Amino acid sequence: MNRLIHSRYAASILSGVLLGVSFPSYPFIRLELLAWVAVVPLLLSLQTVEKVGELLRRLFVAMLLFCLISLWWVTLATLPGGLLTMLVAACFMTVPLIAFFLVKKWAGYRFALFSLPFLWVGWEWGYMQQDLSFGWLTFGNSQANLNLMIQYADITGVWGISFWLVWFNVLAVLVLTGSRKELLLPLLSMSVMVASPLLYSSWLFYRESFVSGALTHLRVTLVQPDIDPHAKWVRRNSEDILDRYYRMTARAVRDERPELILWPETAIPFPVLSRNYLSDMLFLQGSLRQWNAALLTGFVDMEPKNNLPDESYESFNASMLIEPGQSVPQIYHKMKLVPFAERVPYVDYFPWLANASFSLSGIRGWGKGHDSVVLRLSSSKGEVVLANIICYESVFPGFVTEFVRKGARMLTLVTNDGWYATSYGPYQHLAIGRLRCIENRRAMARCANTGLTVVLDKFGRTIAEIPWWQEQTLTADVPLESGLTFYTSHPDLFPKVSSVISALLLSVAFFRRKTKVL
Repeated sequence: MNRLIHSRYAASILSGVLLGVSFPSYPFIRLELLAWVAVVPLLLSLQTVEKVGELLRRLFVAMLLFCLISLWWVTLATLPGGLLTMLVAACFMTVPLIAFFLVKKWAGYRFALFSLPFLWVGWEWGYMQQDLSFGWLTFGNSQANLNLMIQYADITGVWGISFWLVWFNVLAVLVLTGSRKELLLPLLSMSVMVASPLLYSSWLFYRESFVSGALTHLRVTLVQPDIDPHAKWVRRNSEDILDRYYRMTARAVRDERPELILWPETAIPFPVLSRNYLSDMLFLQGSLRQWNAALLTGFVDMEPKNNLPDESYESFNASMLIEPGQSVPQIYHKMKLVPFAERVPYVDYFPWLANASFSLSGIRGWGKGHDSVVLRLSSSKGEVVLANIICYESVFPGFVTEFVRKGARMLTLVTNDGWYATSYGPYQHLAIGRLRCIENRRAMARCANTGLTVVLDKFGRTIAEIPWWQEQTLTADVPLESGLTFYTSHPDLFPKVSSVISALLLSVAFFRRKTKVL
């Protein structure tokens, strides 16, 4: 162990690799438990680091490896955008450990260890509040497939999982660095940290066994067309693409009789609501009357900038819910846009930044929605409120709670993960969506163009799924829920408390330093 501590970059490399492989990848690879000790080598090595330059090099090596292993698949969609994403994410992820280093310098190594869980979670949350954030690598996301261990996310959200993991790493460091007399408390605490989530999950599943039969369900058909994500943006392909949707949907509706049909993100790759596409819209409305089912689909929407008809138009990555006989659809504009790929951060303030876009679709930048609109479906069960999330938005935990607090009884997610070929990117995206189900206790119908079309229950477990890269439909009875979890009602409480405690700990450490100087 001493050799590891004193080797210059071995600990950074080891922690970076452990962090990277602990994140969700292919279903047959399950290494998430490594996250429980992944930071230990790095923390041990930082015990003896005194120079800022050496600190930054060690931290950057660890976090860059973490990002390369976890996010390499982003380069399949856009090489420059993917490289930029990994570099920026690596830099931002060093921040809590830089704060750890400062606290160590001011108040000592053990004080810094006890401060780290609060510093880490406070920073993760704060980082996601600004446009430049790519919150994919929130530490708690690493556990998204470890179902029995993360059900307490309905209380703390993913932030509590991050906090739990960092604390366990800290306790492991205390075990490795403490004397024999000091081992009992950390070991006992580690045992409690393993046992308590299991007990909570067991109690939840036992309680659910008595009420599951009384749940109301909505019958939903999801259409996975398996369309080349690049080819669909060629205008001459639009007619063939829609023919495939109509053919697949007509067959599924005839056999399954759903009340709601889901098509994926930008399934209609043109502004079907504009005058130029009136015939397409009329044909869609006629089809819905024949199917006797509502349609929730992704599409391209266009609106005049600043609502002035004589100005240029802005394009939106949008979704709409349209019911049989309804002439005006309900529309939602995507609010959380992938930095640089869908919209350049802060372009509203600095328009010249638009040139830095790495667009995947040929559109230089999507417009940004301004309201978390819920969609209201008239069904045989009465009005059912839907939270429609578009692709990347599922990464933001507090954002999803906005829809649920507005009455959403189920989550729908329309996405297109086909940009990432057969990498494990789509599996990571699906895993993160499981956390949103657990946090809000809502089932999710996830409809993908070419990725993973899945129905999840409120515990994040799979109800039904379609294999990826297949042209296929899926029909399932999706449970409808109405209660609010503690996390849904108070989504930012845990990270805000962590941020306040972080500020207090930094202040205490700073004044300890001043006392020593005096």
